[in-house]
Amino acid sequence: MGANKDKPYLLYFNIFSCILATNIITISEHGLQCPTPQVCVSSCPQAPWTVSKSEYSLTVGEVFYAENRNFCLPGVPWNMPLLQSLQQELCPSFLLPSTPALGRCLPRYNYTTVPELPGISSNASIIQGISGLVDSLNARDISIRIFEDFAQSWYWILVALGVALALSMLFILLLRLVAGPVVLVLIVGVLGVLAYGIYHCWKEYQMLRDEGASITQLGFTTNLSAYSSVQETWLAALIVLAVLEGLLLLLLIFLRQRIRIAIALLQEASRAVAQMMSTMFYPLVTFVLLLICIAYWAMIALYLATSGQPQYVLWAPNVSLPGCEKVPVNTSCDPTAQPMNSSCPGLMCVFQGYLSTGLVQRSLFNLQIYGVLGLFWTLNWVLALGQCVLAGAFASFYWAFNKPRDIPTFPLGAAFIRTLRYHTGSLAFGALILSLVQIARVILEYIDHKLRGAQNPMARCIMCCFKCCLWCLEKFIKFLNRNAYIMIAIYGKNFCVSAKNAFMLLMRNIVRVVVLDKVTDLLLLFGKLLVVGGVGVLSFFFFTGRIPGLGKGFENPHLNYYWLPIMTSILGAYVIASGFFSVFGMCVDTLFLCFLEDLERNDGSLDRPYYMSKALLKILGKKNEAPPGTERKK
Repeated sequence: MGANKDKPYLLYFNIFSCILATNIITISEHGLQCPTPQVCVSSCPQAPWTVSKSEYSLTVGEVFYAENRNFCLPGVPWNMPLLQSLQQELCPSFLLPSTPALGRCLPRYNYTTVPELPGISSNASIIQGISGLVDSLNARDISIRIFEDFAQSWYWILVALGVALALSMLFILLLRLVAGPVVLVLIVGVLGVLAYGIYHCWKEYQMLRDEGASITQLGFTTNLSAYSSVQETWLAALIVLAVLEGLLLLLLIFLRQRIRIAIALLQEASRAVAQMMSTMFYPLVTFVLLLICIAYWAMIALYLATSGQPQYVLWAPNVSLPGCEKVPVNTSCDPTAQPMNSSCPGLMCVFQGYLSTGLVQRSLFNLQIYGVLGLFWTLNWVLALGQCVLAGAFASFYWAFNKPRDIPTFPLGAAFIRTLRYHTGSLAFGALILSLVQIARVILEYIDHKLRGAQNPMARCIMCCFKCCLWCLEKFIKFLNRNAYIMIAIYGKNFCVSAKNAFMLLMRNIVRVVVLDKVTDLLLLFGKLLVVGGVGVLSFFFFTGRIPGLGKGFENPHLNYYWLPIMTSILGAYVIASGFFSVFGMCVDTLFLCFLEDLERNDGSLDRPYYMSKALLKILGKKNEAPPGTERKK
């Protein structure tokens, strides 16, 4: 268009700046482009050329235009001194044989004899320059395409996330009706898969037995796939699957009562969530608090990182220009003073970094460590606050004798205020214990990373054992803290007493704990697969245009990368489902501990009636005494 109509190629004055400008801030300031002047040209240079010192006294026209080198920026006059044009970067100081590619003039790969170029170190290569240019072009083009895709599909992504939210809530609310059938279907499905595995192994074993294929004929081999062609492999698999099938059937027979209790608790949890829908959105509060903690830590860490003594050095863009030969580049300077040699074009006193040695810097490093510990502590405290608040809200549902009349008007708000007023210290103590274990894991990972190259097999084994032990300890403390926070929300006692009471209560009912935990995990896994899979399939068919019959307002947008909104929708659906199901899991755990406390502390009398639902009373074969004078309805 215009003056560039017949100039289809873009020439970079100094392509090596693509690899010399490695500072990400500098690259971002130039819009992901090489920080060098660029000009549109009709043809790329075919011969190497470098300006010589003897040409500094000539004009631009004599050096460029007279020699048919039309590579200066538009508007550079014929009579401009060459040295002035080079200082102002209006003309290139060197040219390399180039080939048109991607609309740019890229130096030829087979041109390896690089002349003495101003400002370019001897170890710089053309391939590195081209690689840096292509990387910057790719980064810029890909980022623009990604932005365009999000700009065209963001509202459809929000629709997909809304579908994920609706599916998650619908699944939880419908559990009161379908928890039993879903668990039954899942159990029958597992039994059916094992039964088919047994059948398949038997048929393979029977076929190989008739053929006489035995492991004695094969012998020992490192080719593991060869063992699938011998009868003993399938016989062993048959035995293992049959044992698993038998154990599962025995567990279902002997634990059927506890499975019924687990299903009833899941149904009760669904009713509790339906009565307190605000609890489903409490993870948003936790998310905001976590963002505040992380932002505060990042701000403090940034202040500490920039609290040292700043160091400034002299820098020139081209040290080979006249007046720059004797400039002490990379030496310390004062940014408030005038440069010692102002005759060098572009000479500046630039920031290099902060002083990293000295007593003050050691103190700042200690403060950074303290800040990391504080970050872990505050994050764990925010998570503990969420668990205790939800436990308090759901406990108020369970201990309401006449539901929903006795449920507080604002159970979530009342639990939040009560937790902040009375239980902040207990939550902080539990969060501190967990944070210390996590810090120990981080330190161990850091040591393992530093010593990985010098470790022998024994040291690696010991390090692996330590990491495994700390991982198990962290999981146990998370489990203990979770149940301790529930007991804190119920009785209001301190952390140590609540942790001890919760642990002893669970140990007295260990079988019920295992059954409820596995049934809940199975249901929530099925729910996550349903939500994420459903949103993923719908997103795939919509964004790829495979849903016919949609109106004009529901046409899929034209995208560069159709997988980008699909993956974003899937990731968002997983986050939403995890948030909703984490609330539901907390509800199940809270009602379960309340149920165990109800069983141990009450006996169904008028003074100590059971607070559990009628379904649980029916499963356990228990009932509450009727008040005197009350007629039973037949």
